[in-house]
Amino acid sequence: MLSKLDSLYAMPNRLASATSPYLLQHADNPVNWYEWGTEALSLAEDRDVPIFLSVGYSACHWCHVMAHESFENPTTASYMNDNFINIKVDKEERPDIDRIYMDAVQSMTGQGGWPMSVFLTPNGRPILAGTYFPLNDHPQRPSFRRVMEAVIHAWSSRRDEVNEQADRLLSIVRGLLPPLADPPERQVIDQGINSLIANFDNLYGGFGGAPKFPQAPNLELLLRSLAVDPEGPKNFQIRNVLNVTLDRMAAGGIYDHLGGGFARYSVDRMWLVPHFEKMLYDNALLARIYLRAWQLLGRDGYRKVAIETLNYLIRDMIDATGAVHSAEDADSEGKEGKFYIWDEAEFSELLGEESTLLTALYGVTPNGNFEGSNILHIATDPEQIARDAGISLQEFQEIRTASDRILMQARGSRIKPEKDDKVIAAWNGLALRAFAEAGAVLGNRQYLNAAKKIAAFCLEELTTTQGRLLRSARNGRHSGPAFCDDYGALATGLLVLYQATGDSQWFDAGRMLADDMIDLFVDEKAPGFFATGRDAEQLIVRPKNYMDNPVPSDNSLAAETLQMMYALTGETVYRSHLNSIFLAAGRLMEKHPAAIGHLLAVLAVDQPTELAIVGPASHRKLMEDVVWETFRPDVVLASGQGESDSRPPILTGRDPGTTARAYVCEEFVCLIHVDNPESLRCQLS
Repeated sequence: MLSKLDSLYAMPNRLASATSPYLLQHADNPVNWYEWGTEALSLAEDRDVPIFLSVGYSACHWCHVMAHESFENPTTASYMNDNFINIKVDKEERPDIDRIYMDAVQSMTGQGGWPMSVFLTPNGRPILAGTYFPLNDHPQRPSFRRVMEAVIHAWSSRRDEVNEQADRLLSIVRGLLPPLADPPERQVIDQGINSLIANFDNLYGGFGGAPKFPQAPNLELLLRSLAVDPEGPKNFQIRNVLNVTLDRMAAGGIYDHLGGGFARYSVDRMWLVPHFEKMLYDNALLARIYLRAWQLLGRDGYRKVAIETLNYLIRDMIDATGAVHSAEDADSEGKEGKFYIWDEAEFSELLGEESTLLTALYGVTPNGNFEGSNILHIATDPEQIARDAGISLQEFQEIRTASDRILMQARGSRIKPEKDDKVIAAWNGLALRAFAEAGAVLGNRQYLNAAKKIAAFCLEELTTTQGRLLRSARNGRHSGPAFCDDYGALATGLLVLYQATGDSQWFDAGRMLADDMIDLFVDEKAPGFFATGRDAEQLIVRPKNYMDNPVPSDNSLAAETLQMMYALTGETVYRSHLNSIFLAAGRLMEKHPAAIGHLLAVLAVDQPTELAIVGPASHRKLMEDVVWETFRPDVVLASGQGESDSRPPILTGRDPGTTARAYVCEEFVCLIHVDNPESLRCQLS
């Protein structure tokens, strides 16, 4: 029977007016949910009851499971409503809240994940923290009801102990390693690489065992290290780590072999069985990784994966405004992965006489590899299949392409997973960068246009009239002010778009965001940048994020922006703040290098080469192409027509002459200018 409180809010509850698709998924729960805010916190104080905080995201499979088991259960909901103030948070809209309380979860359980379930005092201090709690007791997990009853018993009878526990957890959440007195030595990069090599799975690639995540920031560290030091002593091992990991991921079920794009992670060591949700940030980051790995390692398959992943984003994730949506769900029709898996009979019927070749390629069997059905993966080398069939590899690839089209058409008639169509500034910044680099590297105008549209949307629709960047938007509504990672990711994307196009409007926009980032997020009393702005809501902690999880951290993204801005302007304010991030994160670099890979990747190119190219656009293009022909993470490019341009200060005073000239500079001391691609290539090498 529902309580009186339940009957007021059961259909729908307060979340019906939310902007987040994740919160809207819970709008019909019998739980009397609140969004995070003063109303809920004040009511908890007035009623003198603890808060139950549930944090998740729309594409999260286990979030759906806990919702179906507990939050849609009238008996469980009644107990929640009678004894707690219940708050639901979308971690993607409020990464500040997620980060604060995830620290509590990890300190109590040794691991994290979503759904995140945290019990709080009315003033927001954590009491007890965990992730998924089942409806009924399991051997390794107590039931959700048992946990709630334990919290209420302690709250009612042992309040002093509860407050002591909350104070201990709060001190952990607030704990920060002290900064270094001097910038970290470059040996921390070697320590990070050694840590990754030591944790490398030699058989299946990646790091550690199951579940296995792509860890794009650490792959970025390995790629940049290889690019900036081609003769490094660890390069053979680095190449092996990259090749095995990228090969295995691209062959596994974590990759969508029909439609392109990667799922969030694999539940097994072999990359075979994913949780099927697709996240924008993974695909933006991995598209870049595969693109740059193709340039460094020379494997054409990596170029193919990069293109297919970017094409997936264009086809399925970019809307009419040019903005990129956040995620696609793991579930469809209430079943995980149903959209992506295949029965052997259906597969063979669709492909007819070609099915034997494709079942061998994709590992399709009558018994399947996932709950009686098949997750497509590369089970047999295509060259072997072609040899066994007595055909050429080209003939087989033509058969595969035609068969994939048939399978895609059939899959398209299925009910698609739900899409989280909110537009997040930080993740769009990552996508902007991926499209801009791919456009320049591949000479692909479609990708450059996609990057420009993302940039325009963020600057026009995700920015207030006062110039304050916003975190996310959906259907014309906004979630609130942006965080440091939004500023860092978008500013870096804009600066890369400037380098890819030579259009100074993108430099101007990136510079504006970089300056605002310093104003809003810098810690004036200690090194580093806060995650939340000085104009943001006051929480129990003003967090600083240094560890990648799984997107590069706020400070890593800020550092990359500052590094580019210093190279383009020579203004020491950017270098000073960059150094402060290295100081603040230095001890983490020393103690946990594999958890801070992207900042180590920034440190690996600590003082990039400044390259200025001036002259007519048609002449500049030949020399600009030299920058993009291989992966040059240690080169920051500025280009323009001449003195009349609004352009970066590094171009000031450069005489374009009648043709293009390139100036290669180190710490703003330049070599003699060159006027042809061959000479420029020689100087850069």
